[in-house]
Amino acid sequence: MLDQLEQTEKGALAELSAAADAAALEAWRIAYLGASGRLKALMGSLKDVPKDQKPAVGARLNSLKTSLEAAHASRKDQLGAAPVAAGPMIDMTEPGLVDSRALGRAHIISRVRDELVEVFARMGFEVADGPELEDDEHNFVKLNIPQEHPARDPIDNFYVDNPARHTRPRMLRSQTSTVQVRTMEDAIKRGWGPPIKVVAPGRVYRPDTVDATHSFMFHQIEGLYVDRGVTMSELKSTLLHFARAYFGPDAEVRLRPSFFPFTEPSAEFDMKIRLRPDQPARWIELGGCGMVDPAVFEACGLDPEVWTGFAFGFGIERIAMGKYGIPDIRMLFENDLRFLEQL
Repeated sequence: MLDQLEQTEKGALAELSAAADAAALEAWRIAYLGASGRLKALMGSLKDVPKDQKPAVGARLNSLKTSLEAAHASRKDQLGAAPVAAGPMIDMTEPGLVDSRALGRAHIISRVRDELVEVFARMGFEVADGPELEDDEHNFVKLNIPQEHPARDPIDNFYVDNPARHTRPRMLRSQTSTVQVRTMEDAIKRGWGPPIKVVAPGRVYRPDTVDATHSFMFHQIEGLYVDRGVTMSELKSTLLHFARAYFGPDAEVRLRPSFFPFTEPSAEFDMKIRLRPDQPARWIELGGCGMVDPAVFEACGLDPEVWTGFAFGFGIERIAMGKYGIPDIRMLFENDLRFLEQL
């Protein structure tokens, strides 16, 4: 067996020295060092060697393996890498032919959200966010919505917990006003405010019947400004500046008296919008607004005798529809490329 190993090594090294290219070198490796090569076969025959000779034969097999692997590596270095096949030269500076229709871009809702944030950022508003899975306390209690209020009805909310069995049932938030509450709470906890001036864009959920102007999931952007001596005129001025900055200097807006549990006084914010080119412009409700109710300040830990503020909330889909003349909210979620490529 030892003589056989000696002869194998001599023959292998002779064949290796004769390998003149990378292909021949690879063929040698497979023949001697591969999974089915000669060295593997010799190691398999170790079981037939007499017991008293096995230590010597095993050591010789290991040295043979080491010798062949080292010789292969050395010969590979001598031959160098395989030459790359010559091919046509490519001018990397030549402009490519790109089909612009294939380029991706942000969805219209994402674009409008970013545009709104940018407009309010120019007026000093920072961005705040909060969880979409909320609890009853932040969605209703601290927004001054009493237990018997119809807005709490399970028919009008996506409850995760049964409100009849839990004192603070969890739910998918029905309004981004919850972020206002959390922002004021955080300001008290961390000791950094007021003044507070934030906008909170995000998804909200209500089990509405889907039609041209309603959906069970949609997006809102809420605004909150809290400081000493904030007035209703500042709210009106902010909304007017927003409308003219986003829709143009000819934007027609109005405030209508209304009622919300978390603001007093309250108003609806309307804008004159043309949804179809063949139809006249008409008043569309974009959202609600008003002065923050003192009960909300107290629930969040702020003294209403010291601090005042205003809040507003718009539907982002409504704004997108008014900005781009989209007649049906369902078009924003159907992912029809024929529609999306137009925007």
